[in-house]
Amino acid sequence: MKPNDEKRIEEVVNMILSDYEDDRTVNHIDICNQPDKKAIVDVVEKLLKILYPGYYSDKVYRIYTLKNNMSATIEDVIFHLNKQISIVLKYQGKDDSDSEKITLEFMSRIPRIRKTLETDVEAGFEGDPAAAGMDEIILSYPGFFAISIYRMAHELSLLGVPMIPRIMTEYAHGKTGIDIHPGATIGDYFFIDHGTGIVIGETTVIGDHVKIYQGVTLGGLSTRGGQSLKGKKRHPTIGNNVTIYSNASILGGETIIGDNVVVGGNAFIVNSVEEGARVSAKQQ
Repeated sequence: MKPNDEKRIEEVVNMILSDYEDDRTVNHIDICNQPDKKAIVDVVEKLLKILYPGYYSDKVYRIYTLKNNMSATIEDVIFHLNKQISIVLKYQGKDDSDSEKITLEFMSRIPRIRKTLETDVEAGFEGDPAAAGMDEIILSYPGFFAISIYRMAHELSLLGVPMIPRIMTEYAHGKTGIDIHPGATIGDYFFIDHGTGIVIGETTVIGDHVKIYQGVTLGGLSTRGGQSLKGKKRHPTIGNNVTIYSNASILGGETIIGDNVVVGGNAFIVNSVEEGARVSAKQQ
């Protein structure tokens, strides 16, 4: 390497280091007091083992040692999740004294989450003739993977935990291309077929027995208001027994899709649809 090159490298290094010296958001480097994304993803992966012990657990364990193995996994999740919840609460200037209480309350909801996910597996099997069995859905369907993580993240969101639920669902988003905000409310027997490109916004409400295909957007009409829109209903409400085919967009907080509606592919909907209707792109 030429002397001039070494000098230029030193100049660039110093220039970048000096760029860290102001108080911009991108310069927050208090790594000891920030949530650890890697640790949260590790918790998510262990939670999947707890949700589906026969599918995600270490295969070297025998049936008779499974409960002992799961006990250790549960305790490990409680420890690390409590730590991350405490960190995010403090990071956002909140009281972290309830972190352990929140963690234990969340973990106590695992059986209920598993019960709901059982309905989602059934919906997947009944809704997809290509499914060879429910095992295949749990092990290989990206939609079910995204739903599983959403179900857990949603409970943490309901418990008032900041940041962690979004990190969880964005982890699923990155792996599947399915973007479900943890604040969305989704009923039982929910099935995502194929899944890539699906977006479900924060204030979306979805009823029971809903099936959606790839590319569907349940979004807001406009985000120009920015933070002034926080807390307002910006995303649609979907009734029970609704099917939404690929690349349909349903937008707006006042848009209500009634029960038993079928929305055709590529439809663009910004107005409410009455119960039992069939909507196609040509009608819009």
